[in-house]
Amino acid sequence: MDTRWFRRFDEALPDAPRLICFPHAGGSASVYAPLARLLSGPLEVLAVQYPGRQDRRTEAPATSVTDLAARIAERLEAGGVTGERPYAFFGHSMGALVAYESARALQSRSAPAPARLFLSGRSAPGPRPDRHDRLHDDAAILAAVRALGGTDASVLDDPELVDMVMPALRADYGALASYAWRPGPALNAPLTALVGDSDPVVPVASVSGWARHTTGDDEVLVFAGGHFYLTERLHDVGAVVADRLRALTGGASGIQDSGPAGSDGGRTDTGTGGPQAARGPRTAAAAGEPGGRHQRTAGRALA
Repeated sequence: MDTRWFRRFDEALPDAPRLICFPHAGGSASVYAPLARLLSGPLEVLAVQYPGRQDRRTEAPATSVTDLAARIAERLEAGGVTGERPYAFFGHSMGALVAYESARALQSRSAPAPARLFLSGRSAPGPRPDRHDRLHDDAAILAAVRALGGTDASVLDDPELVDMVMPALRADYGALASYAWRPGPALNAPLTALVGDSDPVVPVASVSGWARHTTGDDEVLVFAGGHFYLTERLHDVGAVVADRLRALTGGASGIQDSGPAGSDGGRTDTGTGGPQAARGPRTAAAAGEPGGRHQRTAGRALA
């Protein structure tokens, strides 16, 4: 496995299924260290390190989402990650798009599909770039980053630190601004979309469109919080991931006192900010989840 591209922050059991995590715009692999500590053991959690940041800051950052995804898919396949054992993807914000396009690239190569995609904090892709990604200068990018709240204000207030992070941010937002979905086969992998109920750039309704991009089952889970809800809801998110992948891990989650997401033994209680299913005309109660606390929409292929 190419350790320049994929980082591991904790130990895993031998032959554990892998969870590959994709960072947000301007983010690095280290943002997934807390999730890795939560889930590692039954799962091997790997985070992608994009070029142009941290220890790869001397490399040119990617300027195209699809090109970056193609490079990641190539490294995953070359390193045996997609063929050795089951694996899943988790991507947040820009990372959700990169995860999705990486899965498309692997499918085009006839590689084994992910066991599930977890796509967080991102509207379903369409033929035109998202209007929130069309930022025309550094000031607009920094204002957007500050408003989303995913970066410590002390970093944004320090000119030297801004100079360090700006090349990656500029490239990532440029890649997002030029991204437009291209028609193709729907993924043959199930999909879980996750979103904060007060996300200022990702309306809950826009997330349901991910259903069109898979032939497998799909669901939308809504958490209390904004764009970076998963920082405060880390345990809830981890419980959902562990629950959805329990068939791969033999039921082990690595999360203390966890049960199936939404059950009395778990931590995803809807009364304390845990996930709630987005409801719409295509939702139905998921099997084995009394009362439809989490609900799953029926997937369908793209026309």
